[in-house]
Amino acid sequence: MKRTKARPTGTLRVAELFAGVGGFRLGLERASGKDGAFEVVFSNQWEPGKRRQHASDIYVARFGGEHHLNADIATVPASQIPAHDLLVGGFPCQDYSVASTLRNSKGLVGKKGVLWWQIHRIIQESATPPPYLFLENVDRLLSSPVKQRGRDLAVMLRSLDQLGYAVEWRVVNAADYGMPQRRRRVFLLGYHRSTNAYGKILDGDQVEWLTESGTMARALPCRAIRSTSGFSIAKELSTLSSTFGVGGGPTPFLNTGLMVNGRVTTLRTEADHHGPATTLGDVLLPAKEVPEDFFIKRAELKQWRYLKGAKKESRTDRSSGHQYAYSEGAMAFPDPQDRPARTIITGEGGRGASRFKHVVATEDGRYRRLTPVELERLNMFPDDHTAGVSDTWRAFFMGNALVVGVVERIGRELLHTAAAAR
Repeated sequence: MKRTKARPTGTLRVAELFAGVGGFRLGLERASGKDGAFEVVFSNQWEPGKRRQHASDIYVARFGGEHHLNADIATVPASQIPAHDLLVGGFPCQDYSVASTLRNSKGLVGKKGVLWWQIHRIIQESATPPPYLFLENVDRLLSSPVKQRGRDLAVMLRSLDQLGYAVEWRVVNAADYGMPQRRRRVFLLGYHRSTNAYGKILDGDQVEWLTESGTMARALPCRAIRSTSGFSIAKELSTLSSTFGVGGGPTPFLNTGLMVNGRVTTLRTEADHHGPATTLGDVLLPAKEVPEDFFIKRAELKQWRYLKGAKKESRTDRSSGHQYAYSEGAMAFPDPQDRPARTIITGEGGRGASRFKHVVATEDGRYRRLTPVELERLNMFPDDHTAGVSDTWRAFFMGNALVVGVVERIGRELLHTAAAAR
């Protein structure tokens, strides 16, 4: 008879979808401490249309290949995913990404957005739904798509409601909690109706849960700065999808909120952090350790300054030949080292001049780009976590990654929430 590995009391088994290079896993492992309170029993990473699966390769190199699957999640039956207590994932967000204009965002009907329904399918088809969900996306999710502000989040919340979950969310800027990068992401926690947390949310003071006693509030203290509003999304999904947000106006979803039993409570909060803060300068390597390729040649500085500078000029549309007035404000050049860094983007790598790449000044008056290790540090990854691929790929992965410290803090408090239910 095959022996199964004994699981420590209190361990939460984790299934990790859209794993990337493992930011979620790193955060949960740090939250686990020496006790190993989170145990990854399944992970999946697949980049469609790519012959080389670099992200999956890095994940396996760092965490091992056991329980890892490099395959299109749409082809994986839920029955092949081991029983788990926590489903996590930064589900693909390109259709909501701030790297493209809002009008071009396709939301749930986009190629990547449909992967949300793979999360839904796995939960729905699981023999036992996971008690907890921990998901991440870009903050544009709260206002997508442009013609029906908030529809996508409403549909997601209602679909989880129908599967038996209460869901809380918070838009978190990592720098507001002392982390080294100004990176805004929305984090969502789901609690199945079988958990004690669900009952506490349903029967308790929901604003108090969001600002004081709940998982997110304990992990990332906040204070309310705008009065609460509430509304129902208890409709059939097809009706909700076709009617929510029709008629224009801003999204009704504020940066903090909770949905239980088809009812949404939402309010605006701000971070309440009084601890230490890490700056861009704190993560920089000594100049002598930076390869020469990262230093900008003097002849190229003019182009960098132009791209970073303010503009008010006439431009011509290439397709139509139409002339139009173009303007944009100046960006800091070089980036200040006494503050958290700007958000890393996927195009951070490469030598070419760019408006959005970070540039820092060295003590000898030279200018340089950030190295892969420095980009990893801005997301709170270990040094050289992404080593083994080109610098451009390493920068791309960090542009897609989350700030590990946010996951660590939420994960630690989620353990306490789960422990209180036993």
